[in-house]
Amino acid sequence: MAISDEDIQKVREASDLVAIVGERTVVRQRGRDFWCCCPFHNEKTPSCKIDPSTQLWHCFGCGEGGDVFGFIMKLEDLSFPDAVRYLAERAQIDIQETGRKGMPSSQKARLKDICKATDEFYHSQLMRGKSADAGKARSYLSSRGLGGSVPKKWHLGFAPGRQSLVRHLGSLGFKPQEMIAANVAVQRDGGRLNDRFYNRVMFPINNPQGECIAFGGRVIGEGEPKYLNSQETPLFHKSNVLYGLDKAKSAMVSSGTAIIVEGYTDVIALHESGICNAVATLGTALTIQHVRLISRHASKRIVYLFDGDAAGQRAADRALAFIDQEMTPEAGKSRIELCAVTLPDNLDPADFVAQRGADELAQLVADAKPLIAYGIERRLAAHDLGSAEGRTRALSDALSVLAPIKSSMLAKDYAVQLAGRLMMREQDVLDALAAIQPPKSYEQRDEPSPVSQQQGQPPMPISEGEKSRRRFERRLLGLLAQNPLCALAHADSLAQTQWHSSVHAQLAECVLGVLEKNPAAKPADIVSAAAATNPRAAGILTSSQEDDAQNVEQKAAFLIDELEIGDMEASLASMNAQLKSGQIADELERDIIFQAAVELQKTIAARRAAHQPHIA
Repeated sequence: MAISDEDIQKVREASDLVAIVGERTVVRQRGRDFWCCCPFHNEKTPSCKIDPSTQLWHCFGCGEGGDVFGFIMKLEDLSFPDAVRYLAERAQIDIQETGRKGMPSSQKARLKDICKATDEFYHSQLMRGKSADAGKARSYLSSRGLGGSVPKKWHLGFAPGRQSLVRHLGSLGFKPQEMIAANVAVQRDGGRLNDRFYNRVMFPINNPQGECIAFGGRVIGEGEPKYLNSQETPLFHKSNVLYGLDKAKSAMVSSGTAIIVEGYTDVIALHESGICNAVATLGTALTIQHVRLISRHASKRIVYLFDGDAAGQRAADRALAFIDQEMTPEAGKSRIELCAVTLPDNLDPADFVAQRGADELAQLVADAKPLIAYGIERRLAAHDLGSAEGRTRALSDALSVLAPIKSSMLAKDYAVQLAGRLMMREQDVLDALAAIQPPKSYEQRDEPSPVSQQQGQPPMPISEGEKSRRRFERRLLGLLAQNPLCALAHADSLAQTQWHSSVHAQLAECVLGVLEKNPAAKPADIVSAAAATNPRAAGILTSSQEDDAQNVEQKAAFLIDELEIGDMEASLASMNAQLKSGQIADELERDIIFQAAVELQKTIAARRAAHQPHIA
């Protein structure tokens, strides 16, 4: 890691979790713990617990949890090292970094400083510039309903060009190569340094933390291109940046819904009308990185608003590439509900809210169809359903929408609906669906799916007994992670338990590994290390609801006893299965197994009799 363990610990100790959470939401104390409404999903009753003694948090509503770094990572969309840097800056701690790949943090900070200075310059030119072009920029914004307080709120600007920016940045001590690296200046064929943006209304593009990292400009009057964005820089990557996300993410969390539009002015117009969960792509089609970024905040739906013009419809066709297994009910908690709606009368979102109001747009969003249904309707609308030839072509076209999820029950349901619409036999349509070739995956998933899911089969159901076993495993892991001394006392049991979940086995190994390296490790150290190995770790290890520290050892002993008895029962079942199978030909071997089974059964009975149910 680029940041030393000593510096990480220094930052952790300087970052009080209760205070940091309290900056985002109201926190109230109950007993020794603090509770708040979870900032990561919409709720009215506080279900998020913060334990000041362990510096861990857990939401019993959505299952998220972790330490202070995990909280900042999720809240601000940061990697672990960036979360450490964020909190270090907040606590005014200098950290030393070594062995980092790519651009050093000091150089990235320099580029951010250039973007910030550029943003300030453009904004001052718009607000106080006396040139005729600056006046035209203000007039343009007013004509689009973006006058009044909007330029100040969104820090809009005006780029006069003519080297005015590079002279200003040079006076502040920035070097030409730094300006070029930030893409606010250009230099062609060794010539003079020029401003990249000239005679344009400027829209600063911020990262999720609200820091300016790039710019978009709209030409004043005639000129091409009409819109011009910053090129890729070490700070700015179009495929995973969304305009307005810094302002929209809290509304996404509270509503559970995100709205995707295609322009800066659309985002601003929607926010100013009270629809504050809107963001826009930046000159690119929606990408899977965008979808994953948004889904961190919008837990229910992502709604894509398409303009009614030809460009909007081309964008709609491109969006169909996102149909995959993650949009089916079989995906469970990982399901992404991507919906779509086309605005009527060739209107864009800004014009729509200006002419028809925010309430009507909100209703359109509420009525948006799932992307699969939307895509099928678009394909059917392109054919003459009054003729046999047209219906046949429509079927082929519509089934291509279902091809990525052809083996799911959802696809088969849509296929049956298609049969009715096209006046065809259901079995014929289902056969056609089965025969269609699925497209190549848009993107390889981070983790391979289980074989049953790869083959389109539903996962095997888990018995109630198995669910109970895994629940006990989670409770034990959470209890020991939050009580390291108790974990040390039961290290042998952790190592010997036959974990029924591979994730639980991984977490047990991680807990033991941390304590082996540092027996004095704190709960936050354990959770942080585990979270680095598995994204589900923090939620599992912070889920313990134990409030009475004196009962920790008693409950740990009960849970370990329960798991050990369960392991013995599994061994007994295996022995009995061997005996019943009739496959043991050797009488001596059969007798040995039989005697072992009898003794194990006695042991289990004795353990069960002594086993007191301290946990409901």
